[in-house]
Amino acid sequence: MERARLDLGAHASVTWRVSDADLASAIGVGMSDVFPGVLATARMIALMEVAASRVMQPLLAEGELSVGVTVDVSHSAATPPGATVRAKARFLRQEGKMYVFEVWAEDDGGEIGRGVHKRAIVSSERLEIRALRRCSALYETT
Repeated sequence: MERARLDLGAHASVTWRVSDADLASAIGVGMSDVFPGVLATARMIALMEVAASRVMQPLLAEGELSVGVTVDVSHSAATPPGATVRAKARFLRQEGKMYVFEVWAEDDGGEIGRGVHKRAIVSSERLEIRALRRCSALYETT
């Protein structure tokens, strides 16, 4: 069975209100990790990934999902807590099994980030089994 194709320019978005949990200051893992109280780059990228995954929804069969493979994004402006962010993705092309997207995000002040993101379609069960096997092997050798 051949998979359906995405139309060039197919797009989707996600809108998110920035909470304290989304701030760079919330992602430190130690007492010496100090980051600013603005939207974390990691959260901005996550929102971009969600937008791209929404574009791919029509392609997925039962038991499949899309996963992020590469991200090349710049974060160009800070967003304060309470602001609304809109992340958007537009399908550019397919490179073998990779789906390539232009992604960007903006808040009420304008653009805050932009870049390119690639995703692939995988079996969710197979992905989880491989992850468990990989880490189980690591734990058995230590």
